[in-house]
Amino acid sequence: MADTPLTASDYPIAETQPDEVIGNRGKALSSLTMEAVLSGDISMEDLRITPRALEQQAQISESVGRSTLARNFERAAEMAQIPQDEVMAIYELLRPGRAASKDSLLDVAQKLRDELNAPLLADFIAEASRFYEMRGLFQKRY
Repeated sequence: MADTPLTASDYPIAETQPDEVIGNRGKALSSLTMEAVLSGDISMEDLRITPRALEQQAQISESVGRSTLARNFERAAEMAQIPQDEVMAIYELLRPGRAASKDSLLDVAQKLRDELNAPLLADFIAEASRFYEMRGLFQKRY
């Protein structure tokens, strides 16, 4: 990817810069053909969104003044690097009434920061813990 941040003129990247669209296993967009699928050369990993693609979308969003959307893409880029079972466990914990206390969410935030290299997600979970506490969402609701 170029050192210059992408802008609205680069959107959609698959059309304006198809050589920049690379899957997790290094396959270019042009190699994702029906023939490759039928021959078994393409796996789900080749079709998953990559952190890089999400970061590129964040750059484009930022360039058009959509900073909130850009932050969402940046967090998604971190999340794309986390094992799916971890993501689902965090999602389950964030459902109202599932986390036992603020500390349980803060523990997740610490793990995201220290072990999973996801500081933006860690900050997001820590912020959520404050709102959960304020709104009483740690109590069992059923």
